[in-house]
Amino acid sequence: MSMKRNIVITIARQYGSGGRTVGQMLAKDLGIHYYDKELMKLAAEESGISERLFNEADEKIKSPGLLTKLVKNIYNGQVLSPESEDFTSSENLFNLQAELIKKLAQTESCVIVGRCADYVLKDCDNVISCFIHAPMEFLLQQAAMKQPMRGRELEKFILKTDQHKAAYYQYHTGQTWDNAMNYDLCIDSSKLGFEQTKEAIKAYAKVRFGADIFN
Repeated sequence: MSMKRNIVITIARQYGSGGRTVGQMLAKDLGIHYYDKELMKLAAEESGISERLFNEADEKIKSPGLLTKLVKNIYNGQVLSPESEDFTSSENLFNLQAELIKKLAQTESCVIVGRCADYVLKDCDNVISCFIHAPMEFLLQQAAMKQPMRGRELEKFILKTDQHKAAYYQYHTGQTWDNAMNYDLCIDSSKLGFEQTKEAIKAYAKVRFGADIFN
């Protein structure tokens, strides 16, 4: 399936909601690239900075105490030069990823999961931003397929994982991760299932960009 113009679909998701699966299905269905943590590898290659530093910066920002601290690094589109002593700071490593995301949005259709891509691309008119969520019972069922934990232990794992995502998002955007106002579409994947969630996003694209957006 080809597309008449570059369309970027960003997906933020609760753990266990199937957001990553839906993103992969969308990319395969539309014949476009799917980007997730691979963005860190690509940003590392472009900048010449070790991928390990990108991963370490991610983990540092996701520290549990961060939610109670003041936001210090709302992304503003700037990237430091290699000569800067802060070139490999957590802030600039995020900025380098964001720069790559913006470049992708200008040059190709793709699906991007996570990485605050909805915020980075908020001023682009070719972007559909989605938040995939579901009730805890559904999240537990899905998470149990990948995790050895069960019951309350698994629920705590899901909540902690999503707290990390919220901390990362708040740190870089100043926004609340699960606020519906940040997204074009918020979909409960337990109501539709993954296949129909994918179709709902495609249906929105047709309404917004024209019924013939997919050739």
